[in-house]
Amino acid sequence: MNSKLEIELPNELLIYKERIEATIKPFIEIKAKVENNLRLWQSKFGGLPYFPKDLQYPADSKGQEMFLLAQINFGETPKLESFPEKGILQFYISGRSDVYGACFENPAKQDDFKVLYFPEVTENEGSLVTEFDFLPKPDLLPIEKQSSLAFSLKHAPLPIGDYQFEPTILNLDPKFKYELYKDYQKIYEAYGKLFRSEGHKVGGYPYFTQNDPREFETYKGEEYRLLFQMDTDDEARIMWGDCGVANFFISEQDLGNKNFSRVLYNWDCC
Repeated sequence: MNSKLEIELPNELLIYKERIEATIKPFIEIKAKVENNLRLWQSKFGGLPYFPKDLQYPADSKGQEMFLLAQINFGETPKLESFPEKGILQFYISGRSDVYGACFENPAKQDDFKVLYFPEVTENEGSLVTEFDFLPKPDLLPIEKQSSLAFSLKHAPLPIGDYQFEPTILNLDPKFKYELYKDYQKIYEAYGKLFRSEGHKVGGYPYFTQNDPREFETYKGEEYRLLFQMDTDDEARIMWGDCGVANFFISEQDLGNKNFSRVLYNWDCC
C-alpha cells in the first residue's frame, strides 16, 4: 500500500508528517460520464437497475417504487480490502422525498432509501426485469441523467472534515475543536488545501460541506467507515441541494459480513 506522501509539506505541517502518513488509505475513485446505452448489470449512476424478476422491487415508506441512485458492479472495479470482489451493490432513493430519502434523525432507517447487494450476477436478460413502466414520475431527485462509471485505485490521508482529524492528527480533544480552531488556523488552512476528499468514491475518507454526522451520533463506538460517496457533478448532471454531497457509511463488521441493512445515509449542502 502507498503509505508515503507524494507531496512536500509546508513547515507548519512537518511535525505531523508521521501521523498524516499513518492515516493514508486506499479508495476507488469514480469518474462519471453521461451515457445512454448501458447494460442492466453495468456500473452506473441513475438509469435502470439490475434487478432479478423473482424479487420484490424496493418501495418507499408510501409504497412508491424507488429510483436507482447508483449501481457498483465490483467485477468492474479495482480490488479494495474488505469490500466485495464481485457482485452488484445498489443504492435506491425515494423520488417523493424532499430530502432525497434521508432520515437525519435516524440515518440507518431504510424507509425512503435502500441498499441492496447481489453477490451473484447473471447477464441473462431473461432472468431480469427489463420493463420499468411501473416506476412513478419522480417529484425530486438529485440526478438527472444516466452515467457510465470509470474506476481507479487511489490513496489519500485523513481529511480535515473527518471527525477523527483533531484527535488523530493534532492530538486534540474534539470537545475543544472550536475553541482551539483560531490557535491552529494556519494548520487547518494548510491541511485543508492539501488534503481534500471531494468527488465520487468507494471507500476511503468522506467529504462534507458541513459537519461529519458520525461526530454527533451514537454510532461512533462501531467505527463506521465510508462505503460510498456521490458528490455534486455538473458534467454528470448531479446536484445535491445547493452543491452538496451524499455519504453512505457502514460498520467494519457489517462490511466484512456483506450486511448492508444498517448502512447510514447522510447528505448535506452549503
